[in-house]
Amino acid sequence: MFLNMHHECMFPGRAKAAQPTKIIPIACRSQCRGLALLFLTAVLPVIARAEKREFDMTIEDTEINLVEQQKFHTFAFDGQVPGPLIHVKEGDEVIVHVNNLTTLPHTIHWHGVLQRGTWQSDGVRDVTQAAIQPGDTYTYKFIAEPSGTLWYHCHVNVNEHVAMRGMWGPLIIDPKNPLPIEKTVTKNYIMMFSSWVSKWADKPGYGGVPGDEPDYFTVNGKAFPDTQPLRVDPGDVIRIRLIGAGDGLHSIHIHGTVFQIVFKDGRPLASPVLADTVLFGPGERKDLIIKCDNPGRWMVHDHIDSHTVNGQKPMGGMMTVIEYNNVKRDDSFYIWRNKQFVPDFYYEESMKKPYGKYDAPGFKGKAIQ
Repeated sequence: MFLNMHHECMFPGRAKAAQPTKIIPIACRSQCRGLALLFLTAVLPVIARAEKREFDMTIEDTEINLVEQQKFHTFAFDGQVPGPLIHVKEGDEVIVHVNNLTTLPHTIHWHGVLQRGTWQSDGVRDVTQAAIQPGDTYTYKFIAEPSGTLWYHCHVNVNEHVAMRGMWGPLIIDPKNPLPIEKTVTKNYIMMFSSWVSKWADKPGYGGVPGDEPDYFTVNGKAFPDTQPLRVDPGDVIRIRLIGAGDGLHSIHIHGTVFQIVFKDGRPLASPVLADTVLFGPGERKDLIIKCDNPGRWMVHDHIDSHTVNGQKPMGGMMTVIEYNNVKRDDSFYIWRNKQFVPDFYYEESMKKPYGKYDAPGFKGKAIQ
């Protein structure tokens, strides 16, 4: 049996204008439909995996404690520094409604998001949008791409709002097709680095100017010894996501291990680098993979030594410890022997949860009216 039809095979670019009518076997039509079905079968699962993620977020005047008695006035996302974890998957549609409850204008830039076709959601004052005025709400809409370790921050007066007012938080986008090494990871840790100038601590609207000398240095808004340990078990494979949230360079050294630098700015390196020290700068992200095979207590610190002070006091700043759970913590000399452990300081528990937005109570500041 035969059928009169144009032989277009259902694929763009295959049809030709003004083609003469040909006698085409029905078998060919069946073959074309089969190819189309195969094509849709390959594409639909990818489409089906993408979901809409819709969140509300506030910007609030808060007071946080960096370390000991050093307080700082911040413009905090959901009242916390760092801001809440936003964890989605590649291809998701992300919608964020932002309500500015402070007395100054702000925006949110989604650092690393490509914003294909959604450039108006890039969050740059006077370029892609007007700033969100006090009391106003603005909605951002974009597709979550590319995958990897990204972050978000204000893009108004970044010299102050980002550098020393805590306006930053993590945005983690899981890939559709993770690399084999990613599948081996048992625990995720997010570390955001920032520096602070104490003379501007209680003067919102000022700071971040030439001549400023930072004197406090934090990981996730806290300075040592008010940071928390990374607790691991022998056999764990951990991923540490380093984010330069401030305006300084950092040279992070981890004792007792050789790690792999696997990702830079969310993108896999063609050849991962073996190292024990990693350098990164403002806005930059480096992802490390560590096989936990050397039980002990191992220091993690910035090897720019001026970043390991609290004001004029040494042994502070950007320092923490990797603690193996099979090693006792009660040595009389151990500075953290009586420390009360606060889980999720590195979002390690939130990263295990379903996709969504997660606040961290330990990062909440005191509301300033």
